[in-house]
This record gives sequence, structure tokens and C-alpha cells, in this order.
Amino acid sequence: MPKFIKIFAVLAFAKLLAGEEWRSFRGPTGMGVTQKKIPLSWNSNSIVWKARLPGSGQSSVVEAGDRIFVTAGENSGAKRSLLCLSKTEGRIVWKKTITFNENEDSHRMNGWCTPTPATFENRVVAFFGPAGLFCFSTEGEMIWSLDLGTFPGNWGVAASPVISGGVVYQNCDSMGPSRLLAIDLESGKIKWDCPRAEKPRGGWSTPIFIEVDGQRQLILNGEYGVRAYDPANGEERWFCKGFNGRGAPVPFYGNDLVYVVNGKPGDLYAVSPDGRGDVSKTRLKWHAKRNGGRDLPSPMMLNDLILVTSMSGVITCYDAKTGETHWIDRLKGAFVGSPLASKDHYYIQNERGTTYVVSPDKKKLKLVAVNQLETAEDEVFRSTLSPIDEFIFARSQSHLYCIRAN
Repeated sequence: MPKFIKIFAVLAFAKLLAGEEWRSFRGPTGMGVTQKKIPLSWNSNSIVWKARLPGSGQSSVVEAGDRIFVTAGENSGAKRSLLCLSKTEGRIVWKKTITFNENEDSHRMNGWCTPTPATFENRVVAFFGPAGLFCFSTEGEMIWSLDLGTFPGNWGVAASPVISGGVVYQNCDSMGPSRLLAIDLESGKIKWDCPRAEKPRGGWSTPIFIEVDGQRQLILNGEYGVRAYDPANGEERWFCKGFNGRGAPVPFYGNDLVYVVNGKPGDLYAVSPDGRGDVSKTRLKWHAKRNGGRDLPSPMMLNDLILVTSMSGVITCYDAKTGETHWIDRLKGAFVGSPLASKDHYYIQNERGTTYVVSPDKKKLKLVAVNQLETAEDEVFRSTLSPIDEFIFARSQSHLYCIRAN
């Protein structure tokens, strides 16, 4: 990449984060990166408020103005609700419930309200799988709805909508016909509908946007590998074959490379996004052994190091340029939610609500803090932490926590 284009890309990324608002899954870049100063430690005394949600779900918290949004389902998905809450009080401002009268199977690790909503100005979009895609005003007025099909299979959906340039992008992978959609935010009209050139096992991964040589690409992981699309028309630009399957974790883009893990046990791999067509042999820069079995948390890069935590808690540190394994260690617990990264630290929460804070280091695991919330025995945390204003929002399947650091 020419030097001036690389500088431009860095400045554009910095500008994106400068006015940072957490309006979609994993924030403005979709990769869980924040420029905010995140506290290193907290505990139950740090809880500003705790709210019991009317239903269960695994979506993360997003914001719009003085309000936050999550989703929750009841009666095995028969009722699926978009919830608007006061950011500072945890009070439910409004609740919009969609009734779904058909049966939908979902994996025990998933559910019926896993996709995170997305907001833009005075609009909020929520995806409920076969129950549809819905756009509301931030005051709760229905703007439009769209039936996106049946999503066959027993895995359920998890891909979150992403809004960019007045367009909603939605991954619609399933065990049947799969596609990627672009929808006009204001009208709900489909701008393009791109069939996915694979038959995945489910629709779990959320797209991210990157810029390469002055052109935007939409990057989406999948059952057979990672693909890049032109956001303007849905044209597939390149594909790199993966190493095993599932394709749930969201890729990370940094150092001019796209870093990808599969989902099922398999390699971590790095792809240069400047190719065309099948780049599995021509643009695959390196691949490295994964450790610990299945992966749901996404990879994260800090200080030229790639950190990946498996579902079983095995955390591995790789060299971002070569793929060399620097060290392997273990965190306690099971991990489903993806990490959050500040400028200097890696945060990841296990299913019991314990958040580990790691300082990136080539030699060994440097554990800075272990932050435990006082929770009920039956609470399970599978969403991703959201840094909003001076707070951190954590969500179990049944409760929402607003945390201010000590």
C-alpha cells in the first residue's frame, strides 16, 4: 500500500473513533476497539444500577443520545422485544414487542434475541431472524419492517445489523439459501440482495468495514472462509478459504491484514485484502495453530500482538506480522462474548460475569485485574461489554448492569 494511502487510512480510522458512540455491535469499527480510557478494575460496589430485563437474550448494549437499547425474548421466541432504557437510571422508556407464531429452533448456546440492535441518528434497527428486521424511531414509532425469510436450521441467528451511510447491512446466513442484504435505512427498500456462495450452518457473524487503497470493503466471515464485498452493490471482491468451519467470530483488521478464526477448532489466519477472486493461495500471509478447541470470541490486535481466547478459556498470543506463537495460558471459566480493547488493555468477560484485563506482552500473560460482579447463580453472560460515556454496560441473559469504575 502506498505510504500516503496508508496514512489516510490511519487518519480515517482515528476520525471514526474520535467522535466515538457505541451505536452497533462492538462499537464504531465493529471490532471492539475504543479510544476511551477504560477503568482497569471494578466490583459490585461499582454498579450504578442493575435492571432485570423482561425476557432473555444475548444482545449487547448500544446507545442513541441519553438512551440505550437491547433486545429480549419470551416464551421461546414467541415474543421478541426491542427495549429502550434510560442510560443513567436503567428505567425502561419503551418496549416494542414482535409476536412470532411459528416455531423456530435455536441452539442451547444461542437463543432468540442474540443480534445486537444498531442506531443511527433517530433510528434504531433490530433483527429478529425469521420474525423480521424492524426499524423504529428512537421514540418508539414503527418506521418499517421487512420479512427476510425463514432461516431454516436448528442453530438460530446471531448476526447483527450494521448501519453505514444510511444503509442497513444484514447477514442472512442459514442452513438454507443464504444472502447478504443492503437496505435503505429510511424507506426499508432493498438496495441489493447478494446470494452467499456457500451453504453455511447458521448466520452468526456480523460484517465489518475496512478501507483498502481508498476503496471500502465489507468483510464477512462464514462457514467456509472469509469474503469481501463491495458495499455499493454487493459484488464479491475476494474469498479466502478457512481451515475448518462455522465462521462465527468477527475478523479483525490491522497492519493491512484481516485476521480470522474459524469457530470450530482450526487455524488462525491472516489475509491481505488487496486481491481479487479466490485468494486462498495468493493472499494468505500466514496461518497458525489454534489452542483450546472451539472459538466464539473474536481475535483482537494490540501492539502488533494478536490475542485469541477460546471458549474453554485458553488464551494465546501471536505475532501479528508472522503468526508466531509467543505464549499460551488459561483464563478461568467459559467464554462466549468477544473482547473489548482500549489503547493498552484487553478485556474479556466469562459466562459468570468475571472480566479479565490483560496487558499485551510478548513474553507471558500479564493479568492486570480480575473484576467480579456479584450475580445470581443462574445468570449467564454471553454478550460483549459496551463502553458508553463514563460507564461500562454488561449484560447477562436476564439482567443489565451499568458500571462506573472505582
